[in-house]
Amino acid sequence: MNPPIEVTFMAAEPVKMPMSLETIAQTEGAKEIEVRPRVGGILLKRLYDEGAAVEAGQPLFLIDPEPFQNALKEANALLREQSFRMLRAQSDENRQRQLLAENFVSQRAYDLAAVDLAIEEAALQAAKIRVQQAQLNLSYTTVKAPVSGVTGRSQFSEGTLVSANNSLLTTLTQLSPIWVRFSFSDNEVARIGGHLNEKNVHSVRMILPGGSEYQQDGKINFAASKIDPMLGTQQLRATFDNTEQRILPGQFVRVRVIAGEFRTVYIVPQVAVLASDLGRYVYVIDEHNAVIQRPVIADDWIGKDWIILDGLNAGDRVVVDNLIKLSPGKIVDPKLRDATSSSPVNVPSL
Repeated sequence: MNPPIEVTFMAAEPVKMPMSLETIAQTEGAKEIEVRPRVGGILLKRLYDEGAAVEAGQPLFLIDPEPFQNALKEANALLREQSFRMLRAQSDENRQRQLLAENFVSQRAYDLAAVDLAIEEAALQAAKIRVQQAQLNLSYTTVKAPVSGVTGRSQFSEGTLVSANNSLLTTLTQLSPIWVRFSFSDNEVARIGGHLNEKNVHSVRMILPGGSEYQQDGKINFAASKIDPMLGTQQLRATFDNTEQRILPGQFVRVRVIAGEFRTVYIVPQVAVLASDLGRYVYVIDEHNAVIQRPVIADDWIGKDWIILDGLNAGDRVVVDNLIKLSPGKIVDPKLRDATSSSPVNVPSL
């Protein structure tokens, strides 16, 4: 007779964990801003390094300020002229009031002086507003960053004529927080308990391209209220803190959404789960140290382990090595897997 085959087994233990879904996602900046000039003129200088991080309010471009400086001087001169007109009208109104009190002039003469004073007051206010607008236009010749972020490539070189509100000078992307866009099919959404939103999603985790898990959890900040009829998916977006700027817009990552109610499952290594024409199965050792095939229903992966939804019972001895040598009924020499040598199981928690 053939000697028993030495195998290693693990004891199946039930684990409580919530439902989870995993999919591919793409990152984007929380704010992606088009930087345009508010006044037109000759672009004199670029004041930043392309692709560099800038702070809110930092100068980015300089537009020729001389025409706007001249406009401000003209507006100040007109304001001074109007101030003198105002003083003259005020003096006439005071004089007409005194004469009216002594009955030396008619009421009509005083009314005309009062109207002239009101007109000059309104003109003075208009002159002040023109000065403020000229000062504002002069300040707009220095194009500043509206928010902190990373700059894009400059679209215009020095000496180019740019137009107000139309010429796209560059783009600015805010990297912290970073947004992640993803979607789930209507079948996946139904399996996890229905429409997903910020209230029933416990946490959102991001898996980086290298396979490592991002150190901070994210939060849902947008959930579509309906299934997209063209794609059959629910669109979602999560926000993650990105203070260290490890994540850049446009990256493809994976997200794991943990939601729904807790369920009882079993966690077994991926190598222990085999596949046949009838589905997935594992080898279980019975009381006579013979192996039997046990059909199982597998869900998603967690690291290097399978989540088993059905097919196992607490205490089942599941074979985890020498599987290629086994067949139903084979007698084995079982040895319990050393807990220190096994890979840790990362069970999602709330």
